[in-house]
Amino acid sequence: MNPSPRTSPATRAGPIPPCPVCAAPAAPFQTIGNQRYHRCPACHARFLAPAHRPTPGDERAHYLTHENHPDDPGYRRFLNRLATPLLARLAPGAHGLDYGCGPGPALAAMLREAGHDVALYDPFFAPDPAPLADTYDFVTCTEAAEHFHHPAEEFARLRALLRPGGWLAIMTCFQTDDDRFANWRYRKDPTHVVFYREETFHHLARHWGWSCAVPHKDVVLMQRPGAPT
Repeated sequence: MNPSPRTSPATRAGPIPPCPVCAAPAAPFQTIGNQRYHRCPACHARFLAPAHRPTPGDERAHYLTHENHPDDPGYRRFLNRLATPLLARLAPGAHGLDYGCGPGPALAAMLREAGHDVALYDPFFAPDPAPLADTYDFVTCTEAAEHFHHPAEEFARLRALLRPGGWLAIMTCFQTDDDRFANWRYRKDPTHVVFYREETFHHLARHWGWSCAVPHKDVVLMQRPGAPT
């Protein structure tokens, strides 16, 4: 009698959903405690199985524990990794949106101090949808993309918010080492559900027909094609 075939991880845990970033077929990655993670062979993202995502209430409660004050010099130095290369690319008096600004929109304050007009949107802390009806010369998304439960939909929205020639500026900690994933501090945040590699954004940019630059680790600047209006 032949031995029974071993049940695959996907079969035991149910079907693996497609990659939430690029919609390509995904594969098993790691199981850590009772949490299952998958990986995308196409864009190289890693993501938490949808069944393990936090509820909106749990998310908001966790965000309120963050201490990111707009006047904190250390936090401003951290944000300057994105602000400095973005400012070098903006025309004077540009019109922008800080998407996922959180309860203390420090980056918006920094960009306003540099002479730019910045609107705010955050589903928990600045939920007025009016800014989402406008278009912008730039959109920033700092330490927010890793929280996206539906990143493909979020990125489609962000692209639509940008005028031709506009910049999408993202900051998120790049995932680089699979062997260290289980003990990675960033993974342990219960609100972080998708993890990007530098290759993920290059893959998306090629798919969109956009340019993509990584001026610093964990910072990506993507430009919509076309002449600024």
